[in-house]
Amino acid sequence: MSVVRARGVGVVLDGVRVVDGVGLELERGGWIALIGPNGAGKTTFLRAVAGLVPYDGSLELLGAEVASLGRRDVARRVAVVPQLPVIPPDMSVLDYVVLGRTPHLGYAGAPGRRDVDAARAALGALDVLQLAGRRLGSLSGGERQRAVLARAVAQDGTLLLLDEPTSALDVGAQQQVLELVASLRAERGLTVLAAMHDLTLAGQYADRLLLLDGGREAASGAPAEVLTEELVARHYGASVRVVEGEEGVAVVPLRPRVDAERPVG
Repeated sequence: MSVVRARGVGVVLDGVRVVDGVGLELERGGWIALIGPNGAGKTTFLRAVAGLVPYDGSLELLGAEVASLGRRDVARRVAVVPQLPVIPPDMSVLDYVVLGRTPHLGYAGAPGRRDVDAARAALGALDVLQLAGRRLGSLSGGERQRAVLARAVAQDGTLLLLDEPTSALDVGAQQQVLELVASLRAERGLTVLAAMHDLTLAGQYADRLLLLDGGREAASGAPAEVLTEELVARHYGASVRVVEGEEGVAVVPLRPRVDAERPVG
């Protein structure tokens, strides 16, 4: 059974169709990256999968139509890492990660020992258990992103939705975060659907890419099929060189040529 199956999905926000006829099928344990220029509809599509915005067409999550599921039912299946998560600066890392257990509690229930243990296990899986007692406001950007991921892992969903998971991180922290996601995918069988801004990272970590432009599908397939110099130029308006290697596909921006005889000053 597919984890996500979308057919002709559209989303209208404030009278504007920002997602139009998008389809994909994501198998258990797979990783699809949504790419495309700003305003392409990537985040909105993720929000539709998470049951956060109404949609038309068909969007199934583990065989059930998302629109037919309650918020708690969706949250038990899907863990979301938003681009700009709310980070209460004075909350401890452990308390924050325990919030990931909320979908599994009763309506008036409080977290129990099992939930705390799950939160500590998630922190351990991301190698940040030593941060459990720290305040969120005292963490570096990379540490905060690990805490956000740990909260998602503690939620124990089948599908992990990532919205620009490496935004505002330096190159080392970007690599660390995505390696952690790749490890969780391999060890726990997580299925990953991610909106990614960095084309090289998308080409190195995802199995398949879905290129959106203007809310519509422009291309889909393996990274080498989608990340071509022609498609990047057409949909991003960028001049690039695409390099294929053992680690995947790298997209290298090229500076515009400058006339050598052009006067300076």
